[in-house]
Amino acid sequence: MEEILSFLKNEIFIVSMIIINIFILILCVINKIQLSKTKNEYTKFMKKIGNGNNIEQMLKEYIEKVEQVNKKNEEIIAFCNRIEKEKMNCIQKVGIIRYSAFKDVGSDLSFALAMLDDKNTGVVLNGIYASDSSNIYAKPVINGTSKYTITEEEKQAIEQAIKTGENNI
Repeated sequence: MEEILSFLKNEIFIVSMIIINIFILILCVINKIQLSKTKNEYTKFMKKIGNGNNIEQMLKEYIEKVEQVNKKNEEIIAFCNRIEKEKMNCIQKVGIIRYSAFKDVGSDLSFALAMLDDKNTGVVLNGIYASDSSNIYAKPVINGTSKYTITEEEKQAIEQAIKTGENNI
């Protein structure tokens, strides 16, 4: 143990430690200078790529814009989903049958018009034209049928509307 203490107190050891510390200090200074040069070269390179602008700042701005676009896209998708749900309750299927209600009135001026939503629910209108009058009757339709008595023409209009909707799917 005494030998180790005497070695540490030895002038040669102290001088060698000072030399090693000076060498390490010089290496740190050289490293700091090289790091500074590299940083300056990086900044110049980024400005050169960015046509005089700081490309790092440009990238941050683009990332921010992309995030805004993503948020807007989510809003648009939610809006489209809401419209899709609402569309199911709108008139999507239409069928019309023209016919002559009376033998003395020609030209098929009477009509049955069915207007249905996605679930085949809506209304069937029957417009009956006579030489001296014209009347329109409305009957509710639920799931393709009505609780009221429907005429053959009204039935055909409902079937036509349902088929029209099937062709659009």
